[in-house]
Amino acid sequence: MPEIRAALFDFDGVIRRFDPEFISGVEHRYGLAAGTINAAAFAQPLITELTTGTIPRREWIRRVGEQIGSPEAAEAWGNQPTYADQDLLAVVDELRAEGLTTAVLTNGTDEVRAEAAELGVLQHFDAFFNSAEIGFIKPDPRAFQHVLDELSLTAAEVLFTDDSQKKLPGAVELGMTVHHYTSVANLRKVLRSAL
Repeated sequence: MPEIRAALFDFDGVIRRFDPEFISGVEHRYGLAAGTINAAAFAQPLITELTTGTIPRREWIRRVGEQIGSPEAAEAWGNQPTYADQDLLAVVDELRAEGLTTAVLTNGTDEVRAEAAELGVLQHFDAFFNSAEIGFIKPDPRAFQHVLDELSLTAAEVLFTDDSQKKLPGAVELGMTVHHYTSVANLRKVLRSAL
């Protein structure tokens, strides 16, 4: 069995975190029912258009505002604060110190790379792959194959972690080791057994 040479991470929900109360606060402030904004934002085909780079983030927010009947609420939602999980980044730094390649594969927007830079995330990784630039979204195996080609790795040499189980099948199909992310502690256990 080939040894793991690279760790590939999802971005949102693993590295970048959100205040779970923020969206409900915006909805309450603008008189929207709970769940209204996310239902509009992550509906098809809009979310796929966004994450494959067909439309920019600004257009996404505009369309969400149109859908929910409140451009102001959409703007407020679009400016939600985020932070990088420093405990997770410490794991990433340890992996790099041990000689592993570290990379991100995100179903992102045209602005996600700049957002990651603002959070001070990019310097912890050797590569940052964004679906809006690649044109394929997880779990499409083509998104994962793009990463392998760019990093000159085989699937068996990569461990991929994502907080959504729905994003794992494409990596599994290619032969990557996968981990459904729930916590830094659980990720450490998986890494100990895989490395």
